[in-house]
Amino acid sequence: MDFGLTGKRALVLGASRGLGHAVAATLNAEGAHVTIAGRNPVALEKAAGAMAHPDKVCVLRIELGQPQSVADAIEELGERGSTAIDILVNNGGGPPPGSVLDVEAEQWLHHFSAMVASTFTLTNHLVPAMRARRWGRIVNIVSSGVVQPIPNLGISNALRASIVGYAKTLAAEVAGDGVTVNSVLPGRIETDRLKQLDAAAAERTGQDAETVMKTSHAQIPAGRYGRPQEFASMVAFLASDLAGYVTGSSIRVDGGMIRSV
Repeated sequence: MDFGLTGKRALVLGASRGLGHAVAATLNAEGAHVTIAGRNPVALEKAAGAMAHPDKVCVLRIELGQPQSVADAIEELGERGSTAIDILVNNGGGPPPGSVLDVEAEQWLHHFSAMVASTFTLTNHLVPAMRARRWGRIVNIVSSGVVQPIPNLGISNALRASIVGYAKTLAAEVAGDGVTVNSVLPGRIETDRLKQLDAAAAERTGQDAETVMKTSHAQIPAGRYGRPQEFASMVAFLASDLAGYVTGSSIRVDGGMIRSV
């Protein structure tokens, strides 16, 4: 299926690995010019070289937890003439696991800056040009925890929910200008992040990682973890012309794990 992405310009955050990388690679394979952003320039260059069309990829260093880095990245986009981004995929790193009761005030502020404020700042900067062109796609990668809080992921559950609230509000404000805003909720997708969480669960419960994984599989109706490509394909659809009437939505890619309607 042709998603109509040839020539579109995409910016994907957290794109050196995991879900961000899978999304960036899929958009690039569909013909989009992709700017992949992240903290590690070496990892970004490696990721760029692995794309289907590396001549349509450029890298952007950004540290989402540092406001000055976000400002510098915005300035660099302007210098490159790349502020006219058609597709923005907001994808922040995952905070450390732990009880919500153990989070100190300064930790809330730090993670809010990295996960939430930076997303809002970058999105607000890019939206006006999308509205002017009367076409734009904003996709936020959040978590199934915004629907059903995940045990021992207190920071993630709380802060990612604020992104969904922002996205729903923004969607109504820009829908008439041809800009869509959606959030995608990954369940348990087989990435390095998931391996880290399973390892943490194994240490916390005294089980081995294999047992933790099998227990997790048993809780998912699909009976397995998702593949990054399965998730990335949904994001690519939402970024396409075909999804022009889908906005303000939160879409689960979780193998049926979340049981609520």
